[in-house]
Amino acid sequence: MSTPDKQLSAEQSRQVAETIREEIARRRISRQSLAEQAKLSLSTLEKVLGGRRPFTLATTVRLEQALGVSLRKSQDIAPPPAAPINGDTAPDALGSYSRRAAAWLEGAYVTLRPSFGEKDSIYAYRTEISWDATASSLVFHEGEKLDAAYTQSGEVAVPNQSGFIYLVTNRHGQYRLITVSRPRITGEMYGIITTLLAGRGSLLTPIAAPIAFLPAKMVPNPSMGRISSDDANYAVYREHLRRTIDEPFALFLQG
Repeated sequence: MSTPDKQLSAEQSRQVAETIREEIARRRISRQSLAEQAKLSLSTLEKVLGGRRPFTLATTVRLEQALGVSLRKSQDIAPPPAAPINGDTAPDALGSYSRRAAAWLEGAYVTLRPSFGEKDSIYAYRTEISWDATASSLVFHEGEKLDAAYTQSGEVAVPNQSGFIYLVTNRHGQYRLITVSRPRITGEMYGIITTLLAGRGSLLTPIAAPIAFLPAKMVPNPSMGRISSDDANYAVYREHLRRTIDEPFALFLQG
């Protein structure tokens, strides 16, 4: 009788999927090609990358051999750590906020920023903010992105002193930072995103732009992806992005 293949935890599977998506984007290979190299079905690869099925140890090893990189951290093969003593309080580095005090931030948001590749267009996607008991903090996960390979997730800092909220992605020392205001009475948050723009080949260029988070309930029929002026939601989306600069929630200075 064969031994069942060990499954990775949900957090381990998420980290492995993110690393694989980064490798696919960096190498500019297709998922079909990777599946063939790893001797997996494309359906299996799509399901584990999409979070619909956890990674197994055997699947992970095959993908590591195909990519020639380690997808697992050393702690992935160790027993899971004990629950933190301060499980309802975020670490000091994130603002030491309690779960109860930050509960009003949890939920789904339609996220808007200017399109980096098409003038006057708007890029829209979904962001989920929720409490992660393992991390003992709020975390965010992006979804419904046109460029799924660049989907981001990370930690949420809510310090008392600045009055702003920070959505921080740290992947192997490479950062992306979103700084937004505390939610207005109706739940919107406005601010600035600082990230890297992918150009031709391996060229990356630092870029900053206004960003807006709208509670999902504010947009009954949201448009996702690259939104042009003929879209039904374009005018509303454009108004929210303009508010970021006009009120202003963020300043953009030219030297």
